[in-house]
Amino acid sequence: MRKTQEILTDAKIASRELALLSTEEKNAVLYAIADALEENADGILRANEEDIQIAKAHLPTVMLDRLRLDKKRIAGMAQGVREVAMLPDPVGKVLEENGLKNGLTVIKKRVPLGVVGIIYESRPNVTSDAGALCFKSGNACVLRGGKDAFRSSLAIVNTMRSCIAGMRLNENFINIVEDTSRQSATEMMTAVGYIDALIPRGGAGLIRACVENAKVPCIQTGTGICHIFVDKDADEEKALAIVHNAKTSRPSVCNAAEVCLVHESILQSFLPRLYERLEGVELRCDERAFEILQGKPRVLRAGETDFDTEFLDYILAIKTVSGVDEAIAHIAEHSTGHSEAIITENEATANRFTAGVDSSAVYINASTRFTDGGEFGKGCEIGISTQKLHARGPMGLEELCSYKYIVKGNGHIR
Repeated sequence: MRKTQEILTDAKIASRELALLSTEEKNAVLYAIADALEENADGILRANEEDIQIAKAHLPTVMLDRLRLDKKRIAGMAQGVREVAMLPDPVGKVLEENGLKNGLTVIKKRVPLGVVGIIYESRPNVTSDAGALCFKSGNACVLRGGKDAFRSSLAIVNTMRSCIAGMRLNENFINIVEDTSRQSATEMMTAVGYIDALIPRGGAGLIRACVENAKVPCIQTGTGICHIFVDKDADEEKALAIVHNAKTSRPSVCNAAEVCLVHESILQSFLPRLYERLEGVELRCDERAFEILQGKPRVLRAGETDFDTEFLDYILAIKTVSGVDEAIAHIAEHSTGHSEAIITENEATANRFTAGVDSSAVYINASTRFTDGGEFGKGCEIGISTQKLHARGPMGLEELCSYKYIVKGNGHIR
């Protein structure tokens, strides 16, 4: 087993080589990786089945779904890598160029961050997404997946490293930490001089631990307490379809809706229809909503923490509001800054909502489930940033870069 410090050292050295690769060289590797993922699907699935069998003893069903791979999902991973290859290379792009009065030329050019560390939990598809995005953006990566998905992630990384080595390049462009204890996470958080940016991707506990303990720059990615506000001027058919999609299409992901805010003037008509549409979903209602649905199965009074919980399950909190301003105020108090939506046919109300809600993605008449790098045209994502400095929302290639100034002179002295 490679020691974590050895991996960090190798990644730092490799990052200097990776920064010099051409776009053509990087794309050739990515296409080879995509093919290899599909060719090695059986081996990856065997490793994944080992993870699944062990995890069944302690993971709930919705979390097992995050862990499980099949040939369709592996094909999707491979396609994500190909889409990253097809995207423009951000490295070397000139962002600004200015000629100064003294004759100097100042060029602002995009460059890789260097070494990117990613700590994530039980979603093995993150492994190929993160590896591809880091590689295309010129960054060596150090991946530290959760122990529940370790065998799956290791199989994926070994496939990627074999492709790189087969093309006579440094396989340490992409790395996986083999120690799944907390010690390795701590080593990454404190790897000053080795990791240039650390990205935690997982539950609230993981993100909080990284933000509070990291000595390296840390990009806060979001838990998703996502809200949908159904306004009095909503098209109710649109609203029913959107809420149903946002809650049930994949409840274990961070862009799934957790709270539905309903305008008080349509509560009586809309709420029973929503209850019928959300078959199998438990509704945790405020007092006014509970009065309307009282006595029905799957309906509970909302508890003190239900509007501050990322359920990641078939559970939806329901809150009655008097209008858009109360909806904005509720979101400001309870949101994690991930994704929020308004369903309305009133343009002025929609504009007020988007101006007043301070989250990384704000939707009008669309599901929060679109907050995703692939859906945003980024190929895939390395995480969804809920902070405001450097990067916000789905992080793709450009968000994995910094910039530097190149200054051209002709014997200039100051």
